[in-house]
Order: sequence, then C-alpha cells, then structure tokens
Amino acid sequence: MTKPYLGDPKNTIEILKKYDFVFQKRFGQNFLIDTHVLDKIIRASDIQKSDFVLEIGPGIGTMTQYLADAAREVVAVEIDKSLIPILKDTLSSYSNVTVINEDVLKVDIRKIAEERNEGKPIKVVANLPYYITTPIIMGLFEKKVPIESITIMVQKEVADRMKVGPGTKDYGALSLAVQYYAEPKMIANVPSNCFMPRPKVGSAVIQLLRHEKPPVEVDDESQMFAMIRASFNQRRKTLVNGLKNSRELNLQKEEIEEALTACGLSLNVRGEMLTLKEFSDLSNFLVRKRNVST
Repeated sequence: MTKPYLGDPKNTIEILKKYDFVFQKRFGQNFLIDTHVLDKIIRASDIQKSDFVLEIGPGIGTMTQYLADAAREVVAVEIDKSLIPILKDTLSSYSNVTVINEDVLKVDIRKIAEERNEGKPIKVVANLPYYITTPIIMGLFEKKVPIESITIMVQKEVADRMKVGPGTKDYGALSLAVQYYAEPKMIANVPSNCFMPRPKVGSAVIQLLRHEKPPVEVDDESQMFAMIRASFNQRRKTLVNGLKNSRELNLQKEEIEEALTACGLSLNVRGEMLTLKEFSDLSNFLVRKRNVST
C-alpha cells in the first residue's frame, strides 16, 4: 500500500482538476487539506490494525487513505455519485477499503457491522456537513449499531452543543441525546483555511465515546426523548406548557404538574434548566403512573 498523499493541497487540487470535479453545495462538501488535523483525528480515534472503521462522507478519499493505512478494514459511505470514479482512483492502492455509493441514512450499518466485524463494536469517523449531522449521529445510536466511538468533524457550534450542560444557550435536545448515549470529548478546533473550499464557519473535531450503559435508567426511551424534544421546541415556554402542547405526548396539565412536584421541580421551570437525570425521573414518574392507572 502507498502512503496517504491527499492531505497535501497540491495533490488535492491535481485530482480535482483531473476529474473536473464541481463542489455540490447541497452535500455541504468541504475537503480537508491539513495533514496535522488528519493525524490528530487518527490519533484520537485510536485506530489499530485490528479495527473495522466506518467512514461517512469520504469525499475524494483524503481521510480514507489515512484510515486504510491504520485499520484492518474500512467501509466508506458516499452519497455523491460523481465522487465514485475519483475514489476508485485515489483508493486503488488500498485493498482493505469498500466504497458504498448510498445515502448513509438508508444503509443498514448494523448489518454491515455484524457481517464485517462479527457484531463487535466499530469505530466511526466522519466529516459531516451541518445539515445532516444530527440525523446521522442519532441514527447510529438509536438503531443500536455496535459502536465504540464516533470521531467527527462538525461545525464548531454543533460540537459545542453536544457537550454543554443545563442553563447555557447551546444546551438542547442534541446535548441531552448525545450525553445519554456517549461521553463527548473535544479533540481540536479546526479553522476554515484547513478546507477546500473554505467554509464560512469554524469547525471542530469531537469524539463521542459510547457509554457501556446509559448514565440514567429510563423506563421508556422514546417517551423521554419526546419530552426532551417538546421542552426545547418552544424554549421560552415553561416545561408545563411545552409538554402540554405536544401532540406526541398527549399529556394533561394536571399530570405534568403532579410529576414536576413529585420530582422536586418548580412548576415554572423551563426545559433548558433540567439535567438528563431530571428528564429521566420525570419521564419514569409519568410512565409508572400511567401503568398503574391502566
């Protein structure tokens, strides 16, 4: 296998010109052209020769070359069919890479992990555009894909949102969902000059280390997350009003107030002030109360 060479901007420009590649705004394409950042991602991912790695959005194969050099096997999922000929070229020296030309949200990643890695936890690495970050991350967690870690490049403000706690402006449904499934750890801030073309916003690499088991016990995950979504849909409203207005939950004001009182929370509290534990306690109280009355 040849050594990775696409981290060099000169080589990136050369391959793009060779194929007359046109960047697609709808796919949020920004290719990494900084070898220091690439090395940081590989180190943070702790990729070993025995590892199976899923890469989402390989682009022209820059990160893929680094991953293939470090891992046992890489499966890269790329939605843009115009990149497939380029990937065949840039990854031709790597026999341990499979490229799937598909929307990752439609790919059965769990099945791939079971077939290619005997169901053992896989490592995920990705450079994700802003518009698709949350659906991809939550899809991996909610579909029970066996994952050890997810190391991703995302918009800086999205990375901040994943790791903050209650009472901050960035705290929201994504913060709670990520922290329920994993421990977020910031790896590096990445300025826009590390990409081609340059994005208008800063980026960051964040790693999500999957919890062996969630930090809180929840009787009904779907109900808890429905409550979290409802409480942040209208941030300025009290939690009582947010939950009462949710068609998904179908809760009465009286039962919400009873649950808040039982959990030691103010009737005027807003969702943004609640910890993950408080959301789980609230959800469990409502679930158990309804189970008793049915």
